[in-house]
Amino acid sequence: MKKKYPVIGWREWLGLPELDIPKIKAKIDTGARTSALHAFALEPMVINGKNKIRFDIHPFQHDTSIIKTCIADVVDKRLVTDSGGHREERYVILTPITLAGQTWPVEITLTEREDMLFRMLIGRSALRKRFIINPARSFVTTRKLK
Repeated sequence: MKKKYPVIGWREWLGLPELDIPKIKAKIDTGARTSALHAFALEPMVINGKNKIRFDIHPFQHDTSIIKTCIADVVDKRLVTDSGGHREERYVILTPITLAGQTWPVEITLTEREDMLFRMLIGRSALRKRFIINPARSFVTTRKLK
């Protein structure tokens, strides 16, 4: 029997529970392999022998008054090529995301996205064998925040 995957739109609200971010608007980007999160003021550190990174984010587009400081384990540092062909070395964290009633761990690169429309991109590695993406729909799983 074939598994029936839930449908999501090309943009959705999702949560990052371990980063204490209950809602962030994300673009579902099947053209990107890895997910990316807007982050600035990155500060690598070692706590109890583990590589960690402290970073700030503005979780809502068009609102720089809200700053959330997060700390996460660093799982890698990778050279990433963005859609414009620019290469950048980025920290990679592994943290759960919650979308459409599911929570699972996702590798996310940290990068400056202040001028981008979305604070987060969800790449195809995170979506594989979980969802069907309908590019004609938006916010299928949640109502847009007012």
